[in-house]
Amino acid sequence: MTSSDAYNVACRLPDTTNCPDSKGPDFDFGSSPILVALRNGKRALIAGQKSGIVHAIDPDRDGQVLWQVRVGKGGIHGGIQWGSAADHSNVYVALSDAGIIAIPSTIGTEADPKAGGGMFALSLEKGERVWFSPPSVCGERKRCSPAQSAAVTAIPGVAFSGSVDGHLRAYSAKDGAIVWDFDTVGEYKTVNGVPGSGGSLDGPGPAISGGMIFVNSGYAIWGGMPGNVLLAFSVDGR
Repeated sequence: MTSSDAYNVACRLPDTTNCPDSKGPDFDFGSSPILVALRNGKRALIAGQKSGIVHAIDPDRDGQVLWQVRVGKGGIHGGIQWGSAADHSNVYVALSDAGIIAIPSTIGTEADPKAGGGMFALSLEKGERVWFSPPSVCGERKRCSPAQSAAVTAIPGVAFSGSVDGHLRAYSAKDGAIVWDFDTVGEYKTVNGVPGSGGSLDGPGPAISGGMIFVNSGYAIWGGMPGNVLLAFSVDGR
């Protein structure tokens, strides 16, 4: 989708020997596409790109473009990063657009507390925006970002999105209202007795099965908050 987009981490190093000549913007796809059935009986492959564009193509017509929608400005850390989710009507897209701040006199980084985030629902048929839910605000929390780069998980009526700010939120599939919000940052008494703490949510989305939600909390890379817990939730809190 982006020509000459050859890139690797060597392009960021003082020694750029292994950096490709094209040195593209790194707008690759960080997640698998979603194969969906449309109301007209046809199929579509829907894929979110790190450029900030969501693409729908026809897998039965050599990838003919059905629609393309920009939801963010994009960047090395997404646009759309680790994955979206779909039901019979919509695709649910979490926006990363994460910003990274270099720490002077160190080799470290911090997340930009004012960059990124937001949740979109787009119709499968034409890519029209059904709703948008704006990002959170970090306030005084350290190593915090509103970016929603973690993969989205959907069940009937609800789409779940984790944020680098440490929150796991459930959005109504109907109108994008936040129907549940849990802040995973903090200390935990764990079942195996190992000291545990929660942090940023990034990478994989929550796993849902048998009335339970499982999510790992703690993702320090690229300036996020560290942690080391796997959390389990049930409807009745047990």
